[in-house]
Amino acid sequence: MNVKLDQFLEQSTPKVLKSNRRCLKFLSEAYAAGNPGMITRPRADITADHGGFSAHYGCPDPEMRTIASWLLTYGKDKPRRLAKLIPALWRRHAREDLKLAGLLLANLSQEELGEDPWMALIHLFGKQEPMEIILEIAEEMNRSGHQVPNNEWLIAMAQQSPLWHQIAMLFVSVRGENFSELRQLIITAPGGGELFERIRNKLLKQDN
Repeated sequence: MNVKLDQFLEQSTPKVLKSNRRCLKFLSEAYAAGNPGMITRPRADITADHGGFSAHYGCPDPEMRTIASWLLTYGKDKPRRLAKLIPALWRRHAREDLKLAGLLLANLSQEELGEDPWMALIHLFGKQEPMEIILEIAEEMNRSGHQVPNNEWLIAMAQQSPLWHQIAMLFVSVRGENFSELRQLIITAPGGGELFERIRNKLLKQDN
């Protein structure tokens, strides 16, 4: 329980949801309130070239879920506002922004998002993205009932760019089913960091 964050949210008004600009400012303050007092910078294991975060406030996972719950509670009557917030969060690209975007993707329906959640996610990607957070988001979405797409979808995704190929392999690992048909996708994915290669090796060993 984070008393500082709870007090901040209790004193906040849902009116901040009326514009992305106001909401982004509100969220920066919420992240800061959620910081337990000691920032531990994440090890950014990077896909493609050198992706990363624009900022890291040090807001832990439980506090991030509290913030997401506040947004979903007060935005439930107009979920499209929350859907439109997701690209703005991604553009700002703080670690907490990406985490929050993932929590919103996991908890909004296809109808509320206006498109398939997985399509909404991959359309957010820039030229470089931090693999650790992408993996967390994919796991969150899969757990929430937005199941990882089928083999054909993943293969088509992998053909779009080196980054998308890497992330398609992450999606394969999250799905956790028989992936023998995707062995070539796994083998040919461009090299990544330590975490990425550990995932690749685990998938290949499981497929033997």
